[in-house]
Amino acid sequence: MKNTIKPLSCSMLVALLGSGLACQSSASAANLAGTDVKFSGYIKVDAMYSDYSNGEGIGPGRDIYVPSLVQTGAQDDNLGGRFDAHAKQSRFRFTTNTPVNDTDSVTGVIEFDFLLTSGGNERVSNSYVPRLRHAFLKYNNWMVGQTWSTIMDLGSLVDSVDFIGTTDGVAFARQTQVRYTANGFEVALENPETTVGTTSAAQITTDDNSVPDLVLTYTMKTGWGHVKVGGLLRQLAYETNENEYSDTSASISVSSRINVGNGDDIRIQLASGAGIGRYVGVNAANGAFLDDAGNFEAIDATALTVAYRHVWNENARSNIIYSSLDVDTVEGMVASRTNDVYSMRLNYIYSINKALSTGIEYTYAKRETVDGYDGDMNRLQVMAKYTF
Repeated sequence: MKNTIKPLSCSMLVALLGSGLACQSSASAANLAGTDVKFSGYIKVDAMYSDYSNGEGIGPGRDIYVPSLVQTGAQDDNLGGRFDAHAKQSRFRFTTNTPVNDTDSVTGVIEFDFLLTSGGNERVSNSYVPRLRHAFLKYNNWMVGQTWSTIMDLGSLVDSVDFIGTTDGVAFARQTQVRYTANGFEVALENPETTVGTTSAAQITTDDNSVPDLVLTYTMKTGWGHVKVGGLLRQLAYETNENEYSDTSASISVSSRINVGNGDDIRIQLASGAGIGRYVGVNAANGAFLDDAGNFEAIDATALTVAYRHVWNENARSNIIYSSLDVDTVEGMVASRTNDVYSMRLNYIYSINKALSTGIEYTYAKRETVDGYDGDMNRLQVMAKYTF
């Protein structure tokens, strides 16, 4: 096995977990009682200057780009720019592989990072609680556990300095599921959740679903790249003390990565339909809307990403990215809800070696709300990243 080291004892594993990402040994794998164990991840440090037309940035929107947190107003307040720096995106991952006979094995993955969690402040310690990203097992054609939603196309995600980079217009979700894969087809039952807007509440998280979300996709790989098509069928549900509301919604996705020579490529993602809500734009749109007359209906939304990657040489690359989300306006919707939002970005990423890279990225984002108010953000972000 590559990079094999002496077997790790339980105490050594505990020490490793306790030290977080301080371990920088070139050896990354071990064998424990017949199970191969690999430790991987990266340390990423981000610094950014953000200039907002309204406000000064909200919560996690100061660390990563969150479309729904671009503040809006009737007129610009021009409070000036804000500087932020953090290492929260750093992550660590354990991958195990246990042979069960001559041909089959069970694979397990558990991964953590430090984004979007509490427990820290910027005054003294910057101590942030780890959060669970992935925890799943794979056996033959089956995958069970928490990981990327099957509707996502990891092969067409863009190369960005920001955490996601195409946040407005890409399907992006992690959740618990059971998935079967064969011959390019994937079918999955995934954990459901409904977000609802009313005439008085911007967003209600219900947790009232009685059936899982159903996802079916097919990926075709060719000499020029790949294309993935998918469908998402959902139950949208909301219960109050007096009534129960339910609707069925369906949406589709199409994505592709097209190689155009010399390492360059075009990446396209489109997702559209009713009730797609929390699957796109980091839940910038609700799944359904309940009006004062008791009508409960799925909200239509369309997410689009187009990106071009240019490879300058074996060490350097750049990306031009456009990403947008358009949400159908429903009469009575709370005025502060997103009507449409888009972002454009340009970056330059340089790999000093296979383990260490740096990058710089400029982002412009603009959001408009249901009441017609808008706001924008200009951000210059730099990063250093050590992958192990």
